[in-house]
Formats: sequence, structure tokens, C-alpha cells
Amino acid sequence: MKKTFALLASTSLISVGTTALAVDLEVTHWWTSGGEAAAVAEFARLFNENTDHTWVDGAIAGAGGTARPIMIGRITGGDPMGATQFNHGRQAEELVEAGLMLDLTDLAEAEGWRDFVNPTSLLDSCTIDGRIYCVPINIHSWQWLWLSHKAYEDAGVPVPTNWEEFIEAAPALEEAGKIPLAMGGQPWQATGAFGVMAIALAGTDAWKAVHIDQNAEVAAGPEFARVFEAAAQARAFSARSNVQDWNQATNMVISGQAGGQIMGDWAQGEFQVAGLVAGEDYSCLPGLGMNEIISTGGDAFYFPLINNPEVQAAQLELASMMISQEAQVAFNLKKGSLPVRGDVDLEAANDCMQRGLEILATGNILPDANQTFSPDTQGQIEDLMVEFWNDPSYSAEDAQRLYAEIIARAD
Repeated sequence: MKKTFALLASTSLISVGTTALAVDLEVTHWWTSGGEAAAVAEFARLFNENTDHTWVDGAIAGAGGTARPIMIGRITGGDPMGATQFNHGRQAEELVEAGLMLDLTDLAEAEGWRDFVNPTSLLDSCTIDGRIYCVPINIHSWQWLWLSHKAYEDAGVPVPTNWEEFIEAAPALEEAGKIPLAMGGQPWQATGAFGVMAIALAGTDAWKAVHIDQNAEVAAGPEFARVFEAAAQARAFSARSNVQDWNQATNMVISGQAGGQIMGDWAQGEFQVAGLVAGEDYSCLPGLGMNEIISTGGDAFYFPLINNPEVQAAQLELASMMISQEAQVAFNLKKGSLPVRGDVDLEAANDCMQRGLEILATGNILPDANQTFSPDTQGQIEDLMVEFWNDPSYSAEDAQRLYAEIIARAD
């Protein structure tokens, strides 16, 4: 009999695995890059080795913006998978409210998730009307600028230590035939980069006023004017990227074609697969080196409600496995993200991951925009950023004005 993770099956206090039949459990996600595939393989391995069930991989290429509508369509259309990835926040809120997701509250309480999930806001993002509907699996922070040592060495300038130095060094990179800032063409990349610049350059107070208090006056004010001006600079320095996927942009930094990339810490997985060493081959600047913050975004898994006790038992075992100490270490070391558990040993983490852990330990954290804005508001901001990023004639002033209008009607 294989090891059993979950304490509960369905609504009965029974030992999962003693009576449950083996289940082929389809798990959908959008992890298809090299680093992502290596990480999700750890979940699959642990599930297959330690339960009587089988992980059926349902990877969907194209990142979350492409995958989420497919996942939602299957669930609402009566063809649910066994488990599916969403980001921390409100992306699955309507599915839960429609009664389409499995309630994990009994499992979470039996295993004491609230005692070790850090920060507790991650579990709060899984909670609707006092009930828990997802398992948080990592902390993915957007707040990083990744820098290629080779690119700066080739250009004959020092590796920057903050955003201002990055901007100053950009002309030297261009003269050396490098692209100062790598940026893919997927809409969420421009939106995410803008969010990083907002925290780093406008400051946390202004960011909270806009994202939490939905203060349109601050969004239209001088703090965010600085952000839009920086975004216009970044747009110019990334004009020659000519790639679509985020990991293609990351590879430009890995190969020394580009000086840097504003991207979440999932980029670490690509550097690791390429065999590069943090602090030697590349550097990482949390908060663009201006304002060291960790945003508590990341990923969670939801389990569509399937009226079959054997499937529900397997779903609960998978949920329990994903948040176990063993899985949290194995998965996050490959993914480059931080664990949601505060009680695991991560001595093997590289320099960049250790910096993230240090910032997390200080409590210098903010929620991710997915946790503060509805999907509709996020979509409006994304549409604006795509238009602004792709049109060099689109002024920072005009973009800021429309941004403030979106914040004024945000929900």
C-alpha cells in the first residue's frame, strides 16, 4: 500500500487509500517551459510514487491568458478535469460561487494549513464565505529585474544595481548590439512589468492607494506619472525584442543578447535549466533595486466538483500532497518560487531565492494585483498596457489618464 497524504475523503473521516480505488486524475496547468516542466514533474512524481493514483498531465501551452478560458470552459461545460491551476486571487471566484469546486475546508482544518501557510493571505485568497476551495502551492513574486553579466561585460559597463543605473547603461548596450530590455509580446508581460515599476518607483503607499483603496486621484498624480514615464523608457529599450513568449525573452538574457528582463521569479527555473549560477552568470534585483518588496502572487490548485467519491478521494490526496513539506521543497526549488510553508528547509536555494526568503521573513510584502482587482478590472488594465506598449506614439500622459479612469470604476 502506497503512502497516503490526505486525512479525509469526501466528507467522511476515513483513511484515503484503504478503500478508495485507483484513479487517473487529469491535472491541467500552463507550465510548459523548461523550468516549469521540471517543476511540475516533481508533483507528478510524488503523486504517482506515494498514492495509488496516476497523474495525467494536461499542460496547455500559451500561459494563463490562453489556458484559463479553456479550463473555465471545460468546467462550466460539464467536462471537468480532476485539478486545475489558477493564480492566487479572484480568478475562480465565480466558479466557486456557482458550486463547481470541491470544498477543501475539512482537509485544511485537519492538517492545520492555517498554522503553517505563510503569509496567511494566501489561504485567505482560497477562502470564500469562510470555506477553503484551493490549495496554495507557491509564492511567485513579479518584483524582479534579471540581468545578464555577459551582456554588460560585452558592452564594457558594470552590471547595474538599480533601475536608474539600468537606464544609464542602456545606450552602451545598444552600441554593443545588445537589447537593453527583453520583453515578450504576451499581454500579461507588459502589465506585469508595469506593476513592478509601480511598486519600485511610485512607492508602496501610492501602490496601496491605487490597488487597495482604488484611489483614482493617486493614479492620476505625480507618483504614477513617474511610473508611466519609466514605462515609456522601457518600451523604447525593448523595441527590438521581437519575441512572443516570456521564456524566449528570458533566453535572450541567458544568452547575453539582452541586458535584462522584468519578470517574476519563475524565470529562475530557466536560468537553472541552462546551468547558469546566480551571482556569477546573472544577477537579480528585487524591486528593481529601488524598493525591495515581495508580492505574494503565485499559483493555487482548485478541484472541480465531480460526483464520484473515488475521484474526490484522489483529489484530496493530491491537495494534501501539494502542500506537504516534501512537495513544497521539491517543486519550489525547481520552479524558482518560494514555498507557502514557513516550516521547510531550503538550504539548497540559490542566492536569488535566498534573497526572496529574506525579504519574505522581514514581512516586506504586498498582495498581487490578482488578489486586489477583479478579473474584469485586470483585463481592462491589460488591454491598456498592450496598446501603450505596442504604440510608440502613445504618450505616457494619455495612458495615465485612461489608467486613472479604469481605477475610478474598478471593482
